[in-house]
Amino acid sequence: MEYDLNRGMWKLYSLVFLFFVSSVLSANKNYEFELIKKGKQDGNTMLVVGGIQGDEPGGFVAASLLATRYKITKGSVWVVPNLNFYSIIKRNRGPYGDMNRKFATLSKKDPEYNIIQRIKKHINNKDVKLIVNLHDGSGFYRKKYVDSLHQPTRWGQCSVIDQVSLDGVKYGNLKEISSSVVAEVNKHLIKKEDVYHVHNTRTREGDKEMEKSLTYYAINQGKAAFGNEATKNQPTNRRVYYHLLALEKYMHIMGIEFTRDFELTPKGVYDAINNDIYISLYNGKIKLPLSQIRDIVKYFPIKKGSELAFEASNSLVAIIKKGNTYTIQYGNRRLSRLKADYREYDDANGSVGFVVDGKPVDVKFGTLLDVKDNFLVKGNNHYRVNVIGYTTSSKKETDKKIRKSQIPRRFSIDKRGNIYRVEYYNKNKFAGMVLVNFK
Repeated sequence: MEYDLNRGMWKLYSLVFLFFVSSVLSANKNYEFELIKKGKQDGNTMLVVGGIQGDEPGGFVAASLLATRYKITKGSVWVVPNLNFYSIIKRNRGPYGDMNRKFATLSKKDPEYNIIQRIKKHINNKDVKLIVNLHDGSGFYRKKYVDSLHQPTRWGQCSVIDQVSLDGVKYGNLKEISSSVVAEVNKHLIKKEDVYHVHNTRTREGDKEMEKSLTYYAINQGKAAFGNEATKNQPTNRRVYYHLLALEKYMHIMGIEFTRDFELTPKGVYDAINNDIYISLYNGKIKLPLSQIRDIVKYFPIKKGSELAFEASNSLVAIIKKGNTYTIQYGNRRLSRLKADYREYDDANGSVGFVVDGKPVDVKFGTLLDVKDNFLVKGNNHYRVNVIGYTTSSKKETDKKIRKSQIPRRFSIDKRGNIYRVEYYNKNKFAGMVLVNFK
């Protein structure tokens, strides 16, 4: 899957596949990674790769924020936030071996052969001039042994290069660039222990394992390539914070300009990771905010006899089906499980009327409608309305003022008890949903 987010369309949702699985996920399923193109393609592109190993959320979440929360105002950035999506969903370093050791030789029978060939094609694109592969490593890299957690065999908190320089290549002064990135990151440490170092693996001198890596493959294709490692010995938002500090310095070195819609602090990153995540189903008939969604949402209307295609605000969102349960994943985190209420669907997608705090308003299906005190659903001859959890002595639930206190909290879709479902039916066919959000 490839998306060009040029011409100011960087806020478009990332289309994500629905993966149908049995009790054991199959490697033969189509867990394709996304390539998201941002900015103006000018032959000076930075390629950022996250998710080569599924147990390193700092790397793939940082890449996803770069793809969704940054706007490139000058230059070109390509982002692969979910290279090994199957590994991410499984929360496993590599169900079929370490993907970062498959870039030298690889059998066509390997389950990940096609993924490797695709990313190699992007690495070799003539416009790509610099590549950053994002990782989370154990402990803290130190050039000399300090203790078991701070020593040369640890990988956390370092900028990785395979060699000092690459002659005749743009940005081939690898050590100089890496040192500049390290110096910038070290200006913004959360604590002294987090200090970054340059880690030169000297791959060409006989490091057989690193010879199989993505960055060394890129080096041998004449491309400047770097690894960035954040330590696993800290929460995900702090790992992402350090990755983004490094990425912003790489962009500065390349003359790439950008804006972002959050503050680059540990708290700002935490909020960016956990807020404003949503999925939109069935061409917008339903839109679910995911940041505070309940662990289980029961009696959720799913279209009978059809695959569940959806759009998501983030490339790391997936939905996995098992029986009549649809699990929403955000990277390797399970956010919620939707218990299916299979329904025939009405194809209409019009507007419906509400009165919100005394003011009439028309809204489309899929709207999240903010309410301060009360709302009223206007009667509509086309639809039967069900305000989930609300009970009344009459058969109709329209043309009645409804307050939050009149709907039991357990029927909310969010853990805070603020968001409730208003569902519309054309006879027995599901037509659409509006969510009422008591602010």
